[in-house]
Amino acid sequence: MTADIIQEILKDVPSGKIDDVSFEGANIVLYTKNKAFFKDDKGIIREIVNKIKKRIELRPDPSICMDEEEAEKFIRKTIEKDAGVSQIIFDTQRSLVHIEAEKPGLAIGKQGENLNKIKQEAFWIPLIKRTPAIRSQLIENIRAVLYQNSDYRRKFLHKTGERIYNGWLRGKKEEWIRVSYLGGGRQVGRSCLLLQTPESRILLDCGIDVSNDAGAYPYLEAPEFSIKELDAIIITHSHIDHSGLLPYLFKYGYRGPVYCTAPTRDVMSLLQLDLVKIQRSEGKEPIYTSEEIKESVKHTITLEYEEVTDITPDVRITLYNAGHILGSAMIHLHIGNGLHNLLYTGDMKYSKTHLLAQSHTSFPRLETLMIESTYGAKDNVMPPIRESDKLLKDIFTQTIKRNGKVLMPVLGSGRAQEMIVMIEKLIRDSELENVQIFIDGLVWDITAIHTAYPEFLNSSVRQQIFHKDNNPFLMPNIKRVGSAKERKEVIEDTGACVILATSGMLVGGPSVEYLRQLAENPKNSLVFTCYQPEGSLGRRIQRGVREISFQNGQKVETIPLKMDVAKIEVTNHSDRRELMNFISRCTPKPKKVIVNHGESGRCLDLASSIHKQLRVETLAPRNLEAVRIR
Repeated sequence: MTADIIQEILKDVPSGKIDDVSFEGANIVLYTKNKAFFKDDKGIIREIVNKIKKRIELRPDPSICMDEEEAEKFIRKTIEKDAGVSQIIFDTQRSLVHIEAEKPGLAIGKQGENLNKIKQEAFWIPLIKRTPAIRSQLIENIRAVLYQNSDYRRKFLHKTGERIYNGWLRGKKEEWIRVSYLGGGRQVGRSCLLLQTPESRILLDCGIDVSNDAGAYPYLEAPEFSIKELDAIIITHSHIDHSGLLPYLFKYGYRGPVYCTAPTRDVMSLLQLDLVKIQRSEGKEPIYTSEEIKESVKHTITLEYEEVTDITPDVRITLYNAGHILGSAMIHLHIGNGLHNLLYTGDMKYSKTHLLAQSHTSFPRLETLMIESTYGAKDNVMPPIRESDKLLKDIFTQTIKRNGKVLMPVLGSGRAQEMIVMIEKLIRDSELENVQIFIDGLVWDITAIHTAYPEFLNSSVRQQIFHKDNNPFLMPNIKRVGSAKERKEVIEDTGACVILATSGMLVGGPSVEYLRQLAENPKNSLVFTCYQPEGSLGRRIQRGVREISFQNGQKVETIPLKMDVAKIEVTNHSDRRELMNFISRCTPKPKKVIVNHGESGRCLDLASSIHKQLRVETLAPRNLEAVRIR
């Protein structure tokens, strides 16, 4: 079938105009050595796209591209200096040139005139990227890995396309779809679902439950799972409980595609590297190394929201904004030729936050919905955002007034940046004094990644980032804490302040060290910013524990908890009310709802309410259960 689709394309192109055809995943790239045809194909490529309904791109063959040194001079001369071009990197294998600029709009030019000029005269395909407002070593490293492995990437992407277009390998006998819960069934943590059709084997998320040593990893030993048969992996977002085990699959031989958004790729790589570092610091042998993380980056195909792509012969996916954290996505799967449409929400937030737009609700078709239930019980109703903002403001104000410190344990990605944006607004509106904000752990690096992808943020924050003077992440009162010495200075020498530190569940990380030093002072406050799972120190404190124990060398040190523990919990998950609203506003209305990613009672409670109120079939599978969807 690969040959069939290539022949179908080439029969409508004048002879001798195309010199090579390559797949980049589901996209088809035509390379030409004919400069005149590249400059003006007379609308032929557009007609073929309309005919076969696949994404096709015409590129110059690398042999006709302008010399790189000469091309760089030409690009810098073409793009005005005010655009702030920082880096120009050539992907010679694919005739692409990546141009980083502080002002992408100026780099593109009016109606894309600069891009056109580079294409028409230098014969390179320019891709403009925004220079992050905060330098991110991680993003630079990821781009370096991709550029250094350009030849490998081209071959890998072509092989991925061959799998999509080669037709049925396993032999279609009947039409069916089933999902096996390898993790995330009636629990929060280690999300991992295996989708099977007669032709495809696709993994939805592959996470680790960091709060549960006994059951930290998904059930990859389940009989239905075989790493050799796996066709694709899709990651909804970067949190460790959804992406933490991904490099482990590469350790054991997986070399297929991983689909996610670009911010998810970047942040999850950072969190995975941190996991390796934490395991080493605890005297454990890491479950994988940086080499496997690098391998997963090489095999990642990033998608924009609402970009449709085939990933196997019978599965097409579209990622939609989930509203949970930067780059978080709900996965819409179009299975078979209209056989069934499935939406897996991952973690989601169905209300606009300080940082993100609310989750998407309109889909072309939808029969089955698989929804999270972290806050799915009847009593899991959070105050409206304005009310919770007022409560937070009051906590900040009162703590600052008594010269105390507000400790906010964070996950690094999501709520930390929400808090920065919220505090910046309070200070700008003169509702809060200009208090210092200390960032410890991965928060700084992940904040830098936020500045690289403003298009994934809501419109108001996006506009602030576009104007350097208003960028909430560049406030002069934000200070990075990078060492134990600096941490000690924050605790001992600084007056009133806000501290954002990982980990959010008080399971290791600098937040635990801050808690240890601040717990006995009643002037200080503790505010939880994420879900606290069973077994975590955070959950025990929420339940009223007022004495906490820490390992101090060979001794166990017990400290009274006298600091104020806030009576609110702020979160980037949908609460019970938002979950019900999301389902009722989904267009079209799903015929079946499968509830996952929640404690057992919360899953069952939400499933029962959905069935009673919305009159649809519901299920709440346990781990290792398989559900036949069709």
